[in-house]
Amino acid sequence: LQLHHSCCYHCKAKVGSKQPWWEESVQVTVTVNRVPVSGVSLSAQPPGGQVALGDRLVLSCAVAAGTGPLSFSWHPGGGSPAPLGTGPRLELHHVGGNDSGHYQCWVSDGDSVAESVPLNVAVL
Repeated sequence: LQLHHSCCYHCKAKVGSKQPWWEESVQVTVTVNRVPVSGVSLSAQPPGGQVALGDRLVLSCAVAAGTGPLSFSWHPGGGSPAPLGTGPRLELHHVGGNDSGHYQCWVSDGDSVAESVPLNVAVL
């Protein structure tokens, strides 16, 4: 179901065999509600968020529940409003010492925002 499926519904049936007529059911109202975003989690490649200087780091964001459309943004730990990137993945090519720190994924459904637990990235 999608939000636009909210409406009033009824059914019609042909009754009788010789001279059939149409019977109509009572109308029912169906309301489709959003499921709030929850269960936002992060994973890292390489696992654990420990990456060698100059290597590539890929952070992935997953959502356990929530109806869309969903938008993703990446933030340094501490909740800076300026995003580091958007989308369910953040790729850092050739990481440097400045890339060490905490990262969070924020997911919005347009009405609310849910945040992941910060993931500590260590550049070795």
